Amino acid sequence: AFCLAAAPVRADDTLAAVRQKGTLVVGVKNDYRPWGFIDPSGKIVGLEIDLAQEVADKIGVKLELVPVTAVNRMEFLRQGRIDLVIATLGDTPERRKIIGMVEPNYFAGATNVLAPKSAGLKSWSDLKGKKVCAVQGAYYNRRVAQLYQPDMVVFPAVPDGMNALAAGNCVAFLFDDTLIESTLSSGDPKWASYEMPLPSEDPQLWAMAVRLEDLDSPFGKLLSQMSTAWLKSGHIIALEAKWGIKPSP
Repeated sequence: AFCLAAAPVRADDTLAAVRQKGTLVVGVKNDYRPWGFIDPSGKIVGLEIDLAQEVADKIGVKLELVPVTAVNRMEFLRQGRIDLVIATLGDTPERRKIIGMVEPNYFAGATNVLAPKSAGLKSWSDLKGKKVCAVQGAYYNRRVAQLYQPDMVVFPAVPDGMNALAAGNCVAFLFDDTLIESTLSSGDPKWASYEMPLPSEDPQLWAMAVRLEDLDSPFGKLLSQMSTAWLKSGHIIALEAKWGIKPSP
């Protein structure tokens, strides 16, 4: 069997390739507290970083983190710049045609807005014709635009959209309710006069993602087994408690 170790790695066997290079490269968020964010020492930390580290440990390799955004994460995966995405990725039928979504899903979020209490927003229809800040590449932008007809102002990343909201350039910031909840509970005085005023809509499962051809490979199967074990053992719930996240149904 030891002779086989020298055999070239098949193009579709990402797990063997990762072992051979000794590093797992994972695309993560660095602007989405508490899932993936930069701590005061400059390190990327968060619940998804913990999951990424566990995958690397399981394979027995070093972990390399690559910050990604909603716009570039699927492209980085397809180009082979990263091996895996764990980056608050909503699992949609459209995206399943492009990349491999690992089941079972490890979390679910929904859509809401962060708004100053003074805006007095009561229902989604209150957004009609008003300037709403959003982040490029977020799956819910189109749905909200079609249903409620706000004047969408789209930014490349989360901090840009939130800064524009704080500067009064829009009446609300449209995003995933998980980020809004963690922002409001952070104790940051900047957000003390803000609220999440609307009922959350359009619940969305989150998935780890691999290249489409990796989904049924040893790599995809290992990730699926790990996600199953995380859910069965209550490990995800423990991590949610560690990072101050409300457990998702």
